[in-house]
Amino acid sequence: MFDAHRYILDPRFTLVENQGYQPEPYTIADYERDTDGLGITGGAIISASFHTTDQDFLLSALQTLGHGWVGVTQLDPAISDEDIIGLDRAGVRAIRLNLMRGATDVQMLTSLARRVHDLVGWHAELYVEASMLLSLEPILCRLPAVSIDHLGMSSQGLSYLLDLVDRGARVKASGFGRVDMDIVATMKHIHAVNPSALMFGTDLPGTRSPRPFQESDLDLVAEAVGGDLPAVLDGNARAWYRVT
Repeated sequence: MFDAHRYILDPRFTLVENQGYQPEPYTIADYERDTDGLGITGGAIISASFHTTDQDFLLSALQTLGHGWVGVTQLDPAISDEDIIGLDRAGVRAIRLNLMRGATDVQMLTSLARRVHDLVGWHAELYVEASMLLSLEPILCRLPAVSIDHLGMSSQGLSYLLDLVDRGARVKASGFGRVDMDIVATMKHIHAVNPSALMFGTDLPGTRSPRPFQESDLDLVAEAVGGDLPAVLDGNARAWYRVT
């Protein structure tokens, strides 16, 4: 299994309070304890809002975890091309545009996302509620490669999310405890448009979520995608993140 959406909140590195919330630490050891027996052999480490644009925690985690693991990071717009290339060599494969809890200068984020795609081939990952997607169309149409977190968060805007999927966007089947929708029906709709679109992630530790990942979430994915379960749990994300 490839976990396309997980976090590390390592207390050895600075964690910055966000919207009045300070997270509890969640280390590599904590994650391995919580996923023991699932057969996870790789995944994507997401840079949370608590890390701002610091890269030290991510570089440390990628070095510790080794082959099969990639990073999704938030960047300071002033970052140099040389530093971006260095992050790519270390295993970073995407830029995260956090429109729920992070920066709101969408034009700047779009410019930065296009820059890293042109320079090192990274895609952009959007943490955004689907109801906002239509208003973001002038921005999204300029991004060459996009994925959307947590099934788009709500059923409002699903039709536009499906339009994005039809145009090549990927969608994280993650954060089931966060979303406001019929999870199985939503995944069925996405999968019907493009069987390569869905990528499962645990979203662990599920910070601020009403409930974190539980193994029964895998049953929901299986119900939605049937015989394509191996691709959704592994192959789709490995291809998207260019992990062999």
